[in-house]
Amino acid sequence: MPRTLSAIAIFCGSNVGEGEAYKDAAAALGSALARRGITVVYGGTHKGLMGILADAALAGGGRVHGVITQRLHDKGHLHPALSESEIVDGMRARKERMLDLADACIALPGGIGTAEEFMEAWTLNQLGDVDKPVGLLNVDGYYDSFMGFIDTMIARKFLPAAHREGIALDPAPEALIDKLAVFEKPTVQKWM
Repeated sequence: MPRTLSAIAIFCGSNVGEGEAYKDAAAALGSALARRGITVVYGGTHKGLMGILADAALAGGGRVHGVITQRLHDKGHLHPALSESEIVDGMRARKERMLDLADACIALPGGIGTAEEFMEAWTLNQLGDVDKPVGLLNVDGYYDSFMGFIDTMIARKFLPAAHREGIALDPAPEALIDKLAVFEKPTVQKWM
């Protein structure tokens, strides 16, 4: 039976990256979520891929819930047209609140903040603290080397092979959302 995905936390760059592929992917994901009536939960800024994602979801009639830190809000980074926004004390509170609001998580390409947010959500799933599937929108092979690193963890016996399946991976927004909707958590325990 498919999961109910009423809101998805999106982790992505506050920069746009090089070329058009990342911008196009952020817009496509925002539009896809709006079409499906899935609320976008994200970091609340108008900057980079985050702003493009929010703009596309809003343009498609979607709901966008921003969770921004006080520091970024004070710098004027809050997106002005969100459906709803919250200001929290710092990044830890932001990640916790975003995960509380979401039924699943998707990471678009981004920098170290994106990677850290994604890894925390995946870790919490692996440990059984949450049951909220995580996915990577693998735009232009962006996450290929990351998955190679995961394979190295498996090869060197730091991660059970079945836990690689704890990440949904796809280059297409619609297909990735579909994978999250039918996601089943690996049942192999973490400790080998």
